[in-house]
Amino acid sequence: MTKKNIAIVAGGDSSEYVVSVRSSANVYSAIDRKKFTPWLVSIRNGNWKVLENDREIATIDKSDFSFVLDEQKVRLEYAYIMIHGTPGEDGNLQGYFEMLGIPYSSCGVQSSALTFNKNFCNKYLQSYNIPLAKSLRLIEGEKWNPSEVVKTLSLPLFVKPSAGGSSFGVTKVKKVEELVEAVEKALKESPEVLMEEFIDGKEFTCGIVRIGDKKIVLPVTEVIPKNEFFDYEAKYTPGMAEEITPARISDALTLKVQALSSEIYDLCNCKGIVRVDYILKDQIFYFLEVNTVPGMTATSFIPQQIKAAGLNLTDLLTEIIQDNLKK
Repeated sequence: MTKKNIAIVAGGDSSEYVVSVRSSANVYSAIDRKKFTPWLVSIRNGNWKVLENDREIATIDKSDFSFVLDEQKVRLEYAYIMIHGTPGEDGNLQGYFEMLGIPYSSCGVQSSALTFNKNFCNKYLQSYNIPLAKSLRLIEGEKWNPSEVVKTLSLPLFVKPSAGGSSFGVTKVKKVEELVEAVEKALKESPEVLMEEFIDGKEFTCGIVRIGDKKIVLPVTEVIPKNEFFDYEAKYTPGMAEEITPARISDALTLKVQALSSEIYDLCNCKGIVRVDYILKDQIFYFLEVNTVPGMTATSFIPQQIKAAGLNLTDLLTEIIQDNLKK
């Protein structure tokens, strides 16, 4: 039986490029070589290339997602998307693969676009009574009054890009004088900014994956950052955050957040491996965001949760890929 050519798509055009490269390397190494032939495809600033040992060996033909190697045309028959941010998490790349009829690992176009924009996703989930922090949206160029923002949301508050991840451009604002600089920082990542009330609680995250008719809700992770919040440094610097899987919460709370994660997964029409983040306060899990292309580095939450569930990453990836190829 001929092995399918699988593309692990990495890179992207956002600040999360470095994280994507690390995530894709971990996924690439976990692909079962007995069943598939994996290729590492890098997408950056319009340059699409195939890499081997960090060296370019071919250029992707975007007309059919193929490349030529040793005078042989290689058709990539499946895409495992590992681009955090644009164009891999916002629906753009999904649309490209849909048009070519190439199966891929992540949520579809509509689901990706919805969940990538924090404001749109919040408003949508609010209509289903999902607990959320109070927030305000600001579009680049729009006039706004810092004192009115503070009056509505109180201090401290968070300012974050509406479309972005890995905590790039996020600021915890404690004084009204800090708001303008925080907004400018967020606008460097996204033309739309979300200003959100601060909820004083603990952070938790839960992964979910659907394979065919089977849905796996993974163990919950408790996050204890050494910084004031789970910023980029806390996420990616060893020793800057304690991550406990399974979380030190009661069985009842564990089941509660797993059920909520499963509900959000379905409401957003998600596909593949997804992670949902929360703040817990007074026994209520307040929704933070949906990550439709969650980090997959060796120390990321999802690999931790897969291990805690007694599952094997290679086997899980094989199931996901084989399920997508059937459709």
